[in-house]
Amino acid sequence: MNIKELEYFKTVCQHKSITKAAHALYMTPQGLSKIIKNIESEMGASLLNRTGTGISLTEAGAYLYAKLPEFLNSYHSICSEIRCIEQRQNHEIDLLSAYGILRLVTPECLVDFKKKYPHIKFNYREYPDRQVERLFQEGEGNVAFTVGNGLLKNTRATFMEKYEIKLLVNRQHPLSGRETVSIKDMEGEKLYIESSEFNIHNLILSQCRLAGFKPDIVFETSGFSLCHKMVQQNKGISVTVDFIFDDMKQDDLVMLPFEEGPFYWETYMLTREGKAENPDISLFHNHVMYWLEEIRKNSIQR
Repeated sequence: MNIKELEYFKTVCQHKSITKAAHALYMTPQGLSKIIKNIESEMGASLLNRTGTGISLTEAGAYLYAKLPEFLNSYHSICSEIRCIEQRQNHEIDLLSAYGILRLVTPECLVDFKKKYPHIKFNYREYPDRQVERLFQEGEGNVAFTVGNGLLKNTRATFMEKYEIKLLVNRQHPLSGRETVSIKDMEGEKLYIESSEFNIHNLILSQCRLAGFKPDIVFETSGFSLCHKMVQQNKGISVTVDFIFDDMKQDDLVMLPFEEGPFYWETYMLTREGKAENPDISLFHNHVMYWLEEIRKNSIQR
């Protein structure tokens, strides 16, 4: 048993389902079940009651689940601090970015930073929003670009930009002539949307639940591009944000604000609350914020 396996157990508890947890972890249910059984074997106790409708925690499982946050937070805090020390000494920046934000910041921002500071080793990786948050909380990376969450523990969050989330329809769709739409207008429509690993997905679904219906999700994807393509072919509707819409430049699509809104796609830059300041990260932070300001002033083209 290791820390990662305990994280898997926590995810199972949170989802109350091995199948749902496996989907969130990009694993097979069979592989996840085997890991849980290995934990039970090592602890000499049954942790889950397995039924045809899902799982529930045994008394031992409930005790372990209650103790995990304190234990895992302490472990990740220690690992994070050690990694911060190493990355500071090695002059390394390891950026985790949610999909879409590099389109916002522009790749040229990163290229320019590397040219100005060649002594700094620079790496970046892109993931869905929630995966970025999980990895950063588990000690991966030392800078993160994320969407919709500036409240993660042991982090400093700098607000970057926000854009209104709007309904996306084809010009031939009956809703296209409206100035605004209601969430309720989405009921019965074929919806293409980013997966549950993206905060925009969970925001829209929660608004649909509040409106009293479950949306007809035809397909979940990992980016805006496919959603725009499906709506362009008039196969359904989607949601998008202004700068993505402008970037796509598709004349046969229409964006409509929600009457219940505005709802926002908010972006943040996260850094760690380490005991010692990392001057390289400060350089990167200032560079990105300067670059965004120049974009806003049209001195730099997105």
